[in-house]
Amino acid sequence: MIDAIIPEPTLKAKVQALKDAEKICLSYGLTTVNDAGLDRSTIELIDSLQRTGELSIRIYAMVSSTPENVGYYLARPPVKTERLNVRSIKVYGDGALGSRGAALKEPYTDKKGHHGAMVTSTAEIADLAKRIKAAGFQMNTHAIGDSANAFVLKTYNEVLKGTSDKRWKIEHAQVIDAHDFDFFENGIIPSIQPTHATSDMYWAEDRLGNARIQGAYAYKKLLNKAGLVALGTDFPVEQVSPFLTFYAAVARQDLKGYPEQGFQTKDALTREEALKGMTIWAAFSNFEEQEKGSIEVGKYADFTIFNKDLMTIPVNEIPTVRAEETYIGGVLR
Repeated sequence: MIDAIIPEPTLKAKVQALKDAEKICLSYGLTTVNDAGLDRSTIELIDSLQRTGELSIRIYAMVSSTPENVGYYLARPPVKTERLNVRSIKVYGDGALGSRGAALKEPYTDKKGHHGAMVTSTAEIADLAKRIKAAGFQMNTHAIGDSANAFVLKTYNEVLKGTSDKRWKIEHAQVIDAHDFDFFENGIIPSIQPTHATSDMYWAEDRLGNARIQGAYAYKKLLNKAGLVALGTDFPVEQVSPFLTFYAAVARQDLKGYPEQGFQTKDALTREEALKGMTIWAAFSNFEEQEKGSIEVGKYADFTIFNKDLMTIPVNEIPTVRAEETYIGGVLR
């Protein structure tokens, strides 16, 4: 029915959309993009365009967890080229906090008796975890609410017991019960999007209450428990700009400087931590730290020249930083 209303894009339109998206990403200095939830046809199109030189940006593609996609990719070895890495499955845990769809242990403070819901059943998540582990793939699960996070974390730890190098991710890790932070000490990586904190801060306490909000958007605590955090933008939900990600991580304020003292600044990251979260730690979370994430001999010459120094300028100037030049493989793009 939906196809009758919104027709499937033509191949030409899909190719142009990918090229347009790359142009936007390159303009912000991005050299690798993690794309969470792609189907086989899109992954194969990206691969073909990269091989012919029509796309230059590197992509860490998380396979969307439909039965068809999962069945196809888990039956084969991971796909790895210089520009494409397909070794992970994106699983959808619960809904979003704003719509009260995130799965919470206790009812929403502003909606009596309502707990949110899982998008994928717990039985299916547990089964997927076993299959993904057996195939040697990485599992990256969207989890917003404390109930969803608790279940996914426990499932990860049970399935990965005895595995030394886990690197499975919790995408968002947005609301965590105080008792569940310790699960991140076992090699599970929080993949977080700092601008969610500054987008949600106006109403998040209404949903969660004063006590529960203390475990929400707790980036510093997640870092202390896990030892690293992977930072992203979550575009197109949020804006593409990594400078806004960096700013939200360290300032915990919106673009008007609100709130004056920052939102729950106990969980702000330092500039160095934010930088690592967007470079070497992000590369580590993708099993790519030997080839990217830092400027070193033997790694890809992927780097960006900014018009200002992110590490020294006044915090309120961070959102005004621009990428002057973006290089991938040593070539100006």
